Amino acid sequence: MEIVASYATDELEGDAELAAIARFAAHLCETRVAGITVAGRQSDRFLVHHGSTLRKVSRNVAFSSFAMEGHELMQVFDAAEEPRFANNPNVLGPPHIRFFAGQPLISPEGVAFGALSVIDDKPRPEGLTDLQREGLAVLAESVMLRLSGHRKQLALQREAEGREQELRTLIDSIPAIAWSATPDGEFEYFNKRMIDFTGGADNKDGAAFHPDDVQKIRDLWQKSLKTGQVYEIEHRLCRHDGEYRWMMARAVPLRDPEGNIVRWFGTAVDIHDIYAASEGRDLLAKELSHRIKNIFAVIAGLVSLTARKRPELKEFAEELGAVIRALGRAHDFVRPVDSAARDNLHGLLGELFAPYGVDEGARVQVEGADMAISSRAATPLALVFHELATNSAKYGALAKADGRVKLELSELGNRLRMRWSERGGKSPARNAQLKEGFGSRLVDMSITGQLGGSWERRFEEDGLVVEITVPRSAITGA
Repeated sequence: MEIVASYATDELEGDAELAAIARFAAHLCETRVAGITVAGRQSDRFLVHHGSTLRKVSRNVAFSSFAMEGHELMQVFDAAEEPRFANNPNVLGPPHIRFFAGQPLISPEGVAFGALSVIDDKPRPEGLTDLQREGLAVLAESVMLRLSGHRKQLALQREAEGREQELRTLIDSIPAIAWSATPDGEFEYFNKRMIDFTGGADNKDGAAFHPDDVQKIRDLWQKSLKTGQVYEIEHRLCRHDGEYRWMMARAVPLRDPEGNIVRWFGTAVDIHDIYAASEGRDLLAKELSHRIKNIFAVIAGLVSLTARKRPELKEFAEELGAVIRALGRAHDFVRPVDSAARDNLHGLLGELFAPYGVDEGARVQVEGADMAISSRAATPLALVFHELATNSAKYGALAKADGRVKLELSELGNRLRMRWSERGGKSPARNAQLKEGFGSRLVDMSITGQLGGSWERRFEEDGLVVEITVPRSAITGA
Protein backbone atom coordinates (compact mmCIF):
# COMPACT_ATOMS: atom_id res chain seq x y z
CA MET A 1 0.00 0.00 0.00
CA GLU A 2 2.95 2.35 0.60
CA ILE A 3 3.89 1.99 -3.06
CA VAL A 4 0.38 2.98 -4.17
CA ALA A 5 0.37 5.90 -1.72
CA SER A 6 3.68 7.18 -3.12
CA TYR A 7 2.01 7.71 -6.50
CA ALA A 8 -0.87 9.76 -5.00
CA THR A 9 -3.18 8.07 -7.50
CA ASP A 10 -6.24 9.87 -6.10
CA GLU A 11 -5.00 12.94 -7.97
CA LEU A 12 -4.98 10.98 -11.24
CA GLU A 13 -8.59 9.82 -11.29
CA GLY A 14 -10.03 10.81 -14.66
CA ASP A 15 -6.58 11.86 -15.94
CA ALA A 16 -6.87 12.70 -19.65
CA GLU A 17 -3.61 11.01 -20.65
CA LEU A 18 -4.50 7.78 -18.85
CA ALA A 19 -8.03 7.89 -20.31
CA ALA A 20 -6.56 8.12 -23.81
CA ILE A 21 -4.37 5.08 -23.12
CA ALA A 22 -7.36 3.03 -21.88
CA ARG A 23 -9.44 4.04 -24.89
CA PHE A 24 -6.69 3.05 -27.30
CA ALA A 25 -6.19 -0.27 -25.47
CA ALA A 26 -9.86 -1.13 -26.07
CA HIS A 27 -9.55 -0.28 -29.77
CA LEU A 28 -6.28 -2.18 -30.12
CA CYS A 29 -7.58 -5.32 -28.45
CA GLU A 30 -11.08 -5.00 -29.94
CA THR A 31 -12.82 -5.22 -26.56
CA ARG A 32 -15.83 -3.46 -25.19
CA VAL A 33 -14.20 -2.36 -21.94
CA ALA A 34 -10.72 -1.21 -20.88
CA GLY A 35 -9.53 0.31 -17.65
CA ILE A 36 -6.58 1.15 -15.42
CA THR A 37 -6.89 -0.01 -11.82
CA VAL A 38 -4.71 0.31 -8.72
CA ALA A 39 -4.81 -1.88 -5.65
CA GLY A 40 -6.50 -0.74 -2.46
CA ARG A 41 -6.86 -2.33 0.95
CA GLN A 42 -10.40 -3.59 0.30
CA SER A 43 -10.92 -3.05 -3.41
CA ASP A 44 -9.25 -2.30 -6.71
CA ARG A 45 -10.03 1.24 -7.82
CA PHE A 46 -10.40 2.42 -11.42
CA LEU A 47 -8.37 5.53 -12.23
CA VAL A 48 -9.91 5.63 -15.71
CA HIS A 49 -12.12 3.30 -17.70
CA HIS A 50 -13.59 3.00 -21.18
CA GLY A 51 -16.95 1.37 -21.86
CA SER A 52 -17.90 0.87 -18.20
CA THR A 53 -19.23 2.83 -15.24
CA LEU A 54 -17.48 0.78 -12.56
CA ARG A 55 -15.52 2.80 -9.98
CA LYS A 56 -14.14 -0.01 -7.85
CA VAL A 57 -14.32 -3.77 -7.42
CA SER A 58 -13.79 -5.82 -4.24
CA ARG A 59 -10.34 -7.34 -4.26
CA ASN A 60 -11.57 -10.86 -3.67
CA VAL A 61 -13.54 -10.83 -6.95
CA ALA A 62 -11.52 -8.32 -8.99
CA PHE A 63 -9.86 -9.90 -12.05
CA SER A 64 -7.17 -7.22 -11.85
CA SER A 65 -6.15 -8.48 -8.39
CA PHE A 66 -5.28 -11.83 -9.96
CA ALA A 67 -3.35 -10.04 -12.70
CA MET A 68 -1.24 -8.31 -10.05
CA GLU A 69 -0.10 -11.64 -8.64
CA GLY A 70 2.42 -12.02 -11.46
CA HIS A 71 4.60 -9.82 -13.66
CA GLU A 72 3.38 -11.11 -17.03
CA LEU A 73 0.21 -10.65 -19.05
CA MET A 74 -2.71 -12.63 -17.62
CA GLN A 75 -5.45 -13.83 -19.96
CA VAL A 76 -8.79 -15.48 -19.13
CA PHE A 77 -10.20 -16.85 -22.39
CA ASP A 78 -13.65 -17.79 -21.05
CA ALA A 79 -14.32 -16.90 -17.43
CA ALA A 80 -17.48 -19.01 -17.33
CA GLU A 81 -15.40 -22.11 -18.00
CA GLU A 82 -12.69 -21.42 -15.41
CA PRO A 83 -13.31 -22.66 -11.87
CA ARG A 84 -11.66 -19.56 -10.34
CA PHE A 85 -14.13 -17.21 -12.01
CA ALA A 86 -17.21 -19.26 -12.93
CA ASN A 87 -19.15 -18.10 -9.84
CA ASN A 88 -17.70 -14.58 -9.82
CA PRO A 89 -20.51 -12.01 -9.53
CA ASN A 90 -18.86 -10.00 -12.30
CA VAL A 91 -19.24 -13.03 -14.58
CA LEU A 92 -22.72 -14.01 -13.55
CA GLY A 93 -23.91 -10.39 -13.55
CA PRO A 94 -22.86 -7.07 -15.04
CA PRO A 95 -20.49 -6.52 -16.69
CA HIS A 96 -20.74 -10.26 -17.64
CA ILE A 97 -17.03 -10.78 -18.07
CA ARG A 98 -16.11 -13.67 -20.35
CA PHE A 99 -12.74 -12.54 -21.71
CA PHE A 100 -10.11 -10.72 -19.64
CA ALA A 101 -6.51 -9.69 -20.33
CA GLY A 102 -4.55 -7.75 -17.72
CA GLN A 103 -1.01 -6.33 -17.98
CA PRO A 104 0.33 -5.68 -14.46
CA LEU A 105 1.74 -2.26 -13.58
CA ILE A 106 5.09 -2.83 -11.89
CA SER A 107 6.89 -0.16 -9.88
CA PRO A 108 10.68 0.36 -10.08
CA GLU A 109 10.79 -1.44 -6.73
CA GLY A 110 9.43 -4.57 -8.48
CA VAL A 111 5.97 -4.42 -6.92
CA ALA A 112 2.86 -5.00 -9.05
CA PHE A 113 0.33 -2.48 -7.72
CA GLY A 114 -2.13 -2.07 -10.60
CA ALA A 115 -3.15 -3.31 -14.01
CA LEU A 116 -4.08 -2.16 -17.50
CA SER A 117 -6.99 -4.45 -18.41
CA VAL A 118 -9.20 -5.13 -21.42
CA ILE A 119 -12.56 -6.90 -20.92
CA ASP A 120 -15.22 -8.32 -23.20
CA ASP A 121 -18.56 -10.07 -22.67
CA LYS A 122 -17.74 -12.68 -25.27
CA PRO A 123 -15.25 -15.50 -24.81
CA ARG A 124 -12.08 -15.40 -26.91
CA PRO A 125 -10.52 -18.89 -27.09
CA GLU A 126 -7.63 -17.66 -29.20
CA GLY A 127 -6.83 -14.79 -26.81
CA LEU A 128 -4.94 -11.70 -27.93
CA THR A 129 -2.82 -11.67 -31.04
CA ASP A 130 0.93 -11.19 -30.76
CA LEU A 131 0.52 -7.59 -31.87
CA GLN A 132 -2.17 -6.95 -29.28
CA ARG A 133 -0.11 -8.52 -26.49
CA GLU A 134 2.92 -6.43 -27.45
CA GLY A 135 0.80 -3.31 -27.78
CA LEU A 136 -0.81 -3.83 -24.38
CA ALA A 137 2.65 -4.17 -22.80
CA VAL A 138 3.79 -0.94 -24.46
CA LEU A 139 0.65 0.84 -23.28
CA ALA A 140 1.26 -0.42 -19.73
CA GLU A 141 4.75 1.10 -19.91
CA SER A 142 3.15 4.38 -20.96
CA VAL A 143 0.87 4.18 -17.94
CA MET A 144 3.91 3.67 -15.70
CA LEU A 145 5.68 6.63 -17.30
CA ARG A 146 2.69 8.80 -16.46
CA LEU A 147 2.44 7.47 -12.92
CA SER A 148 6.21 7.71 -12.33
CA GLY A 149 6.29 11.23 -13.70
CA HIS A 150 3.52 12.18 -11.31
CA ARG A 151 5.35 10.57 -8.40
CA LYS A 152 8.58 12.35 -9.28
CA GLN A 153 6.73 15.65 -9.54
CA LEU A 154 5.21 15.04 -6.11
CA ALA A 155 8.63 14.22 -4.66
CA LEU A 156 10.09 17.41 -6.10
CA GLN A 157 7.13 19.36 -4.81
CA ARG A 158 7.53 17.88 -1.32
CA GLU A 159 11.26 18.59 -1.45
CA ALA A 160 10.60 22.18 -2.50
CA GLU A 161 7.98 22.56 0.23
CA GLY A 162 10.47 21.16 2.74
CA ARG A 163 13.16 23.59 1.63
CA GLU A 164 10.65 26.44 1.74
CA GLN A 165 9.64 25.47 5.26
CA GLU A 166 13.28 25.28 6.32
CA LEU A 167 13.89 28.68 4.78
CA ARG A 168 10.83 30.17 6.47
CA THR A 169 11.97 28.71 9.79
CA LEU A 170 15.40 30.22 9.25
CA ILE A 171 13.96 33.59 8.24
CA ASP A 172 11.62 33.57 11.23
CA SER A 173 14.57 32.88 13.53
CA ILE A 174 16.68 35.87 12.52
CA PRO A 175 16.47 38.99 14.72
CA ALA A 176 15.49 41.16 11.77
CA ILE A 177 12.33 41.89 9.83
CA ALA A 178 12.35 40.21 6.41
CA TRP A 179 9.87 40.74 3.59
CA SER A 180 9.27 40.36 -0.10
CA ALA A 181 7.32 42.40 -2.63
CA THR A 182 6.12 42.09 -6.21
CA PRO A 183 7.83 44.04 -9.01
CA ASP A 184 5.23 46.81 -8.67
CA GLY A 185 5.89 47.13 -4.94
CA GLU A 186 3.01 45.17 -3.41
CA PHE A 187 4.18 43.53 -0.19
CA GLU A 188 3.37 39.81 -0.18
CA TYR A 189 5.33 38.33 2.72
CA PHE A 190 6.58 39.35 6.15
CA ASN A 191 8.40 37.04 8.53
CA LYS A 192 7.39 36.35 12.12
CA ARG A 193 9.72 39.04 13.44
CA MET A 194 7.54 41.70 11.81
CA ILE A 195 4.41 40.39 13.50
CA ASP A 196 6.20 40.10 16.85
CA PHE A 197 7.68 43.60 16.52
CA THR A 198 4.46 45.39 15.64
CA GLY A 199 2.19 43.21 17.73
CA GLY A 200 0.30 41.69 14.82
CA ALA A 201 0.31 44.34 12.09
CA ASP A 202 2.05 43.54 8.81
CA ASN A 203 2.36 47.28 7.98
CA LYS A 204 1.35 46.78 4.35
CA ASP A 205 -0.46 50.11 4.59
CA GLY A 206 2.52 51.87 6.20
CA ALA A 207 0.55 52.77 9.33
CA ALA A 208 3.43 51.70 11.62
CA PHE A 209 5.88 54.21 10.11
CA HIS A 210 6.59 57.41 11.97
CA PRO A 211 4.46 60.18 10.40
CA ASP A 212 7.56 62.31 9.77
CA ASP A 213 9.20 59.49 7.80
CA VAL A 214 6.29 58.31 5.66
CA GLN A 215 6.83 60.63 2.71
CA LYS A 216 10.58 60.04 2.36
CA ILE A 217 10.01 56.27 2.65
CA ARG A 218 7.39 56.32 -0.12
CA ASP A 219 9.44 58.62 -2.35
CA LEU A 220 12.57 56.47 -2.09
CA TRP A 221 10.59 53.22 -2.53
CA GLN A 222 8.92 54.55 -5.67
CA LYS A 223 12.29 55.66 -6.99
CA SER A 224 13.74 52.18 -6.44
CA LEU A 225 10.73 50.55 -8.12
CA LYS A 226 11.15 52.84 -11.10
CA THR A 227 14.95 52.60 -11.47
CA GLY A 228 15.69 49.16 -10.01
CA GLN A 229 18.26 50.69 -7.66
CA VAL A 230 18.88 49.18 -4.23
CA TYR A 231 16.49 50.60 -1.64
CA GLU A 232 18.24 51.70 1.56
CA ILE A 233 16.94 54.05 4.22
CA GLU A 234 16.89 54.70 7.97
CA HIS A 235 13.41 55.30 9.37
CA ARG A 236 11.34 54.85 12.50
CA LEU A 237 8.87 52.01 13.02
CA CYS A 238 6.30 51.73 15.80
CA ARG A 239 6.89 48.80 18.13
CA HIS A 240 4.03 46.93 19.80
CA ASP A 241 4.54 48.97 22.99
CA GLY A 242 4.07 52.25 21.12
CA GLU A 243 7.76 53.23 21.00
CA TYR A 244 9.15 54.33 17.65
CA ARG A 245 12.43 52.55 16.94
CA TRP A 246 15.04 53.50 14.36
CA MET A 247 15.41 50.84 11.66
CA MET A 248 17.90 50.29 8.86
CA ALA A 249 15.87 49.04 5.88
CA ARG A 250 17.38 47.62 2.72
CA ALA A 251 15.90 45.85 -0.31
CA VAL A 252 17.42 44.41 -3.47
CA PRO A 253 15.69 43.27 -6.68
CA LEU A 254 15.76 39.72 -8.02
CA ARG A 255 16.00 39.70 -11.82
CA ASP A 256 15.28 37.06 -14.44
CA PRO A 257 17.83 36.18 -17.17
CA GLU A 258 16.46 39.04 -19.31
CA GLY A 259 17.10 41.54 -16.52
CA ASN A 260 13.45 42.06 -15.58
CA ILE A 261 12.69 42.44 -11.88
CA VAL A 262 10.59 39.50 -10.67
CA ARG A 263 10.58 40.21 -6.94
CA TRP A 264 12.02 42.46 -4.24
CA PHE A 265 13.57 41.05 -1.06
CA GLY A 266 14.18 43.28 1.90
CA THR A 267 15.17 43.42 5.55
CA ALA A 268 14.79 45.93 8.36
CA VAL A 269 17.16 45.83 11.34
CA ASP A 270 16.55 47.58 14.65
CA ILE A 271 19.43 50.05 15.03
CA HIS A 272 17.78 52.21 17.68
CA ASP A 273 20.37 51.53 20.40
CA ILE A 274 23.24 52.03 17.96
CA TYR A 275 21.57 55.18 16.65
CA ALA A 276 21.18 56.58 20.17
CA ALA A 277 24.79 55.73 21.03
CA SER A 278 25.95 57.33 17.78
CA GLU A 279 24.06 60.52 18.58
CA GLY A 280 25.75 60.57 21.99
CA ARG A 281 29.18 60.11 20.43
CA ASP A 282 28.47 62.83 17.88
CA LEU A 283 27.49 65.22 20.66
CA LEU A 284 30.67 64.41 22.58
CA ALA A 285 32.79 64.73 19.44
CA LYS A 286 31.30 68.15 18.66
CA GLU A 287 32.03 69.33 22.18
CA LEU A 288 35.61 68.07 22.00
CA SER A 289 35.99 69.63 18.56
CA HIS A 290 34.81 72.96 19.88
CA ARG A 291 37.33 72.80 22.71
CA ILE A 292 40.17 71.81 20.36
CA LYS A 293 39.34 74.75 18.14
CA ASN A 294 39.50 77.01 21.19
CA ILE A 295 42.91 75.54 22.02
CA PHE A 296 44.15 76.48 18.54
CA ALA A 297 42.91 80.01 19.11
CA VAL A 298 44.55 80.21 22.54
CA ILE A 299 47.88 78.93 21.19
CA ALA A 300 47.77 81.37 18.28
CA GLY A 301 47.02 84.17 20.74
CA LEU A 302 49.93 83.20 22.98
CA VAL A 303 52.29 83.11 20.00
CA SER A 304 51.13 86.56 18.90
CA LEU A 305 51.46 87.95 22.44
CA THR A 306 54.97 86.54 22.79
CA ALA A 307 55.99 88.04 19.45
CA ARG A 308 54.92 91.50 20.61
CA LYS A 309 57.11 91.14 23.68
CA ARG A 310 60.02 89.66 21.73
CA PRO A 311 60.36 91.52 18.41
CA GLU A 312 63.31 89.37 17.39
CA LEU A 313 60.90 86.38 17.24
CA LYS A 314 58.39 88.14 15.00
CA GLU A 315 59.25 86.25 11.80
CA PHE A 316 59.26 82.87 13.55
CA ALA A 317 56.01 83.72 15.34
CA GLU A 318 54.34 84.63 12.06
CA GLU A 319 55.39 81.32 10.52
CA LEU A 320 54.27 79.36 13.57
CA GLY A 321 50.98 81.22 13.66
CA ALA A 322 50.38 80.42 10.00
CA VAL A 323 51.00 76.72 10.65
CA ILE A 324 48.59 76.77 13.59
CA ARG A 325 45.95 78.46 11.46
CA ALA A 326 46.46 75.85 8.72
CA LEU A 327 45.99 73.09 11.26
CA GLY A 328 42.88 74.87 12.48
CA ARG A 329 41.46 74.94 8.95
CA ALA A 330 42.23 71.24 8.53
CA HIS A 331 40.51 70.52 11.83
CA ASP A 332 37.48 72.57 10.77
CA PHE A 333 37.30 70.50 7.63
CA VAL A 334 37.15 67.10 9.32
CA ARG A 335 35.49 68.03 12.61
CA PRO A 336 32.05 66.54 13.34
CA VAL A 337 29.38 68.67 11.70
CA ASP A 338 25.86 68.08 10.50
CA SER A 339 24.79 66.79 7.08
CA ALA A 340 26.82 69.53 5.40
CA ALA A 341 30.06 67.74 6.35
CA ARG A 342 32.81 67.97 3.76
CA ASP A 343 35.04 64.92 3.68
CA ASN A 344 36.85 64.78 0.35
CA LEU A 345 40.43 65.52 -0.62
CA HIS A 346 39.59 68.34 -3.03
CA GLY A 347 37.54 69.99 -0.30
CA LEU A 348 40.44 69.97 2.17
CA LEU A 349 42.88 71.34 -0.40
CA GLY A 350 40.38 74.02 -1.30
CA GLU A 351 40.30 75.13 2.34
CA LEU A 352 44.09 75.21 2.57
CA PHE A 353 44.62 77.08 -0.70
CA ALA A 354 41.72 79.50 -0.25
CA PRO A 355 44.08 82.45 0.39
CA TYR A 356 45.61 81.89 -3.04
CA GLY A 357 42.43 81.08 -4.98
CA VAL A 358 41.67 77.66 -6.43
CA ASP A 359 39.08 78.44 -9.08
CA GLU A 360 39.79 77.93 -12.77
CA GLY A 361 42.50 80.36 -13.82
CA ALA A 362 43.47 81.08 -10.19
CA ARG A 363 47.03 80.91 -8.91
CA VAL A 364 46.67 77.43 -7.38
CA GLN A 365 44.88 74.80 -9.46
CA VAL A 366 43.93 71.37 -8.10
CA GLU A 367 43.16 68.73 -10.73
CA GLY A 368 42.55 65.00 -10.96
CA ALA A 369 41.38 62.25 -8.65
CA ASP A 370 39.25 62.90 -5.62
CA MET A 371 38.43 60.62 -2.72
CA ALA A 372 37.18 60.49 0.83
CA ILE A 373 39.63 61.67 3.47
CA SER A 374 39.96 60.42 7.03
CA SER A 375 40.57 62.64 10.04
CA ARG A 376 43.97 60.95 10.57
CA ALA A 377 45.13 62.05 7.12
CA ALA A 378 43.89 65.64 7.38
CA THR A 379 46.61 66.89 9.75
CA PRO A 380 49.71 65.63 7.87
CA LEU A 381 48.24 66.73 4.54
CA ALA A 382 47.50 70.17 5.95
CA LEU A 383 51.07 70.49 7.25
CA VAL A 384 52.61 69.36 3.95
CA PHE A 385 50.63 71.61 1.62
CA HIS A 386 50.69 74.57 3.98
CA GLU A 387 54.49 74.28 4.01
CA LEU A 388 54.66 74.01 0.21
CA ALA A 389 52.29 76.95 -0.26
CA THR A 390 54.03 79.27 2.24
CA ASN A 391 57.43 78.32 0.83
CA SER A 392 56.15 79.12 -2.66
CA ALA A 393 54.75 82.44 -1.44
CA LYS A 394 58.18 83.39 -0.09
CA TYR A 395 60.59 81.90 -2.59
CA GLY A 396 58.67 80.32 -5.44
CA ALA A 397 55.89 80.85 -7.98
CA LEU A 398 53.43 82.46 -5.58
CA ALA A 399 55.99 85.15 -4.75
CA LYS A 400 55.38 86.70 -8.19
CA ALA A 401 52.14 88.06 -9.58
CA ASP A 402 52.28 85.84 -12.66
CA GLY A 403 53.39 82.72 -10.81
CA ARG A 404 51.18 79.66 -10.86
CA VAL A 405 51.01 76.32 -9.02
CA LYS A 406 49.36 73.15 -10.28
CA LEU A 407 48.60 70.19 -8.01
CA GLU A 408 47.79 67.06 -10.02
CA LEU A 409 46.22 64.08 -8.24
CA SER A 410 46.23 60.64 -9.87
CA GLU A 411 45.49 57.11 -8.68
CA LEU A 412 48.10 54.45 -9.41
CA GLY A 413 46.49 51.19 -8.38
CA ASN A 414 46.15 51.33 -4.62
CA ARG A 415 48.34 54.43 -4.29
CA LEU A 416 47.76 58.14 -4.75
CA ARG A 417 50.31 60.36 -6.48
CA MET A 418 50.27 64.11 -5.84
CA ARG A 419 52.45 66.23 -8.13
CA TRP A 420 53.10 69.84 -7.08
CA SER A 421 54.64 71.92 -9.87
CA GLU A 422 55.44 75.63 -9.85
CA ARG A 423 55.70 77.84 -12.92
CA GLY A 424 56.84 81.43 -13.32
CA GLY A 425 58.42 81.80 -9.90
CA LYS A 426 61.75 83.07 -8.62
CA SER A 427 65.08 81.48 -9.26
CA PRO A 428 65.22 77.81 -8.32
CA ALA A 429 68.24 78.62 -6.20
CA ARG A 430 66.10 80.86 -3.99
CA ASN A 431 63.42 78.19 -3.90
CA ALA A 432 66.01 75.83 -2.49
CA GLN A 433 65.05 77.08 0.97
CA LEU A 434 62.85 73.96 1.09
CA LYS A 435 65.83 71.75 0.56
CA GLU A 436 66.97 71.73 4.17
CA GLY A 437 65.69 72.92 7.49
CA PHE A 438 62.56 72.64 9.60
CA GLY A 439 60.13 72.81 6.67
CA SER A 440 61.82 69.95 4.87
CA ARG A 441 61.87 67.82 8.01
CA LEU A 442 58.20 68.62 8.65
CA VAL A 443 57.21 67.52 5.14
CA ASP A 444 59.29 64.35 5.42
CA MET A 445 57.87 63.49 8.84
CA SER A 446 54.30 63.99 7.62
CA ILE A 447 54.65 62.01 4.39
CA THR A 448 56.90 59.13 5.43
CA GLY A 449 56.17 58.98 9.13
CA GLN A 450 52.41 59.57 9.29
CA LEU A 451 51.14 58.66 5.82
CA GLY A 452 53.59 55.83 5.08
CA GLY A 453 54.50 57.30 1.70
CA SER A 454 57.49 58.68 -0.15
CA TRP A 455 58.39 61.97 -1.79
CA GLU A 456 61.00 63.64 -3.93
CA ARG A 457 61.68 67.20 -4.98
CA ARG A 458 63.63 68.72 -7.81
CA PHE A 459 64.26 72.24 -8.97
CA GLU A 460 63.50 72.62 -12.64
CA GLU A 461 63.95 75.71 -14.77
CA ASP A 462 60.34 76.88 -14.19
CA GLY A 463 60.37 76.16 -10.48
CA LEU A 464 59.99 73.56 -7.80
CA VAL A 465 58.44 70.15 -8.52
CA VAL A 466 57.46 67.88 -5.64
CA GLU A 467 56.07 64.38 -6.23
CA ILE A 468 54.39 62.64 -3.32
CA THR A 469 53.14 59.04 -3.36
CA VAL A 470 51.12 57.59 -0.48
CA PRO A 471 48.90 54.51 0.01
CA ARG A 472 45.31 55.25 -0.89
CA SER A 473 44.23 53.67 2.39
CA ALA A 474 46.30 56.24 4.31
CA ILE A 475 44.09 58.96 2.82
CA THR A 476 40.71 57.27 3.06
CA GLY A 477 41.31 55.31 6.25
CA ALA A 478 39.83 52.21 4.61
